[in-house]
Amino acid sequence: MITAKAIEKTVETSEGPLCILKGIELEIKDGESVAIVGSSGSGKSTLLGLLAGLDTPSSGTIELGHYLITSLNEDERAQVRAELVGFVFQTFQLLPSLTALENVMLPAELAGADDARGLAEKYLQRVGLGHRFTHYPRQLSGGEQQRVAIARAFVSQPKILFADEPTGNLDTSTGTKVIDLLFDLNREEGATLVLVTHEERLAERCQRRITLDAGELVSDQLLPVSTGDA
Repeated sequence: MITAKAIEKTVETSEGPLCILKGIELEIKDGESVAIVGSSGSGKSTLLGLLAGLDTPSSGTIELGHYLITSLNEDERAQVRAELVGFVFQTFQLLPSLTALENVMLPAELAGADDARGLAEKYLQRVGLGHRFTHYPRQLSGGEQQRVAIARAFVSQPKILFADEPTGNLDTSTGTKVIDLLFDLNREEGATLVLVTHEERLAERCQRRITLDAGELVSDQLLPVSTGDA
């Protein structure tokens, strides 16, 4: 489902070139759940953005589904993302002028769904927000906003879900509920899950843990199955 070969990412700074990722080789299979971990500045979010087609590497190739996304332009990559990908971000990234229902409807409408409203209502109810359809993001708690974001990510029924620090702005109790919801929905939908996190409790719920250090992939571990009930 996702294959990265010899990925390098270098950016120009006032002090000269800065290498963020070095020679990343990675393959993620259909239906896998994978945590990308590492210290701050290790390149985790950069790698996630490259795998999702939000950015392009300085060199190397990335296949997303059956698309070689490193050979596509931005418009073409956007079409691939619309077809295959859902996102959950640390900062929620809800549109403040839209209600919860409208935020969730938007990607379904963009994907040409026949019943975008019905799908949005279904997923908001699934995340426990059937009573919040008409509320705006400013009227919702952080946990509620993240649940809206999860509903929005799943409404287009993506084959791959990318999550960047999905519990980073939540307290421990709320974060645990969001983690449970994310994995429950992911299991029900059968999507591939790739997430960046600094939280061990979240990484342990995945099947694999990939560790980055100073832009290099230093460990790729299979993890024991966790139900999250402990």
